[in-house]
Amino acid sequence: MGRVRTKTVKRASKVLIEKYYPKLTLDFETNKRLTSEIAEIQSKRLRNKIAGYTTHLMKRIQKGPVRGISFKLQEEERERKDQYVPSVSALDLEKTKGALYVDEDTDAMIKSLGFKVPTNITNVYAGGAQRRFRK
Repeated sequence: MGRVRTKTVKRASKVLIEKYYPKLTLDFETNKRLTSEIAEIQSKRLRNKIAGYTTHLMKRIQKGPVRGISFKLQEEERERKDQYVPSVSALDLEKTKGALYVDEDTDAMIKSLGFKVPTNITNVYAGGAQRRFRK
């Protein structure tokens, strides 16, 4: 079984990442040195735990956003994704030869909204998207 991390370790690591993200790396030794320079930590053992958890979180951040941690780079990336406008519209009728190809549900939704767009109904296979479960 793994070890349980205390609230102190988690909170300290979160604050370190939010304030000093550009200085932190994926290496435990450099994070340990930086942690001891930045914060006044009572014991060597606690410092190592904080540095270890910080390294662990940095590795998770590399894969994608981590819940509860926000820093400037992550905020800018989120803003960029929110403001995204595609270069070619999916509703452009010139590209699709005068009609949209949609499934039955989307066609019903378009008609209920009152859009006067010519649509062609296509078959959608229910078994196309399968979920993968962890073992």
